[in-house]
Amino acid sequence: MNNIHNNNSCKSSTECFSFSIGRLIMQIKRLERYPRKYGAAGLLTPSEIHTINAIGCGDGILMSELALRMGVTKGAITQIISRMEVKEFVRRIQHPIDSRATIVSLTKTGILAYQAHHELHKEFYRKLCSQLSPQEIEIFRICIEKFCDIFQE
Repeated sequence: MNNIHNNNSCKSSTECFSFSIGRLIMQIKRLERYPRKYGAAGLLTPSEIHTINAIGCGDGILMSELALRMGVTKGAITQIISRMEVKEFVRRIQHPIDSRATIVSLTKTGILAYQAHHELHKEFYRKLCSQLSPQEIEIFRICIEKFCDIFQE
């Protein structure tokens, strides 16, 4: 990759760190902007695949629990689940005991998307492992956790 800001052009380690963090954030934003193909499941938006990942391949999850897990309102999760239901990634059923509650689970197509997304993560991890030692990977993991904690302050 051609990069005008290599380590030699930084005036200080703070400047280099700031540039690297900014570059990482911009790359993540770029990835989160457009739909991606997830195998036989087809194209999914980032919010759809994150929702599928949050639901998982189990017996389903309460809509209210899904909203909490994703950090969004019940109204927002209802909207995205409605769109995903039309695309046949998820199904909703009424809770067998509490008629006010709704359970959402993945359809066969949703499970295909979940599996394709999981494979994408495994491939990323394989690439990371080929470039970093186990100790570096552990340091990287700790740094990511601390980075996330700082952003939540």
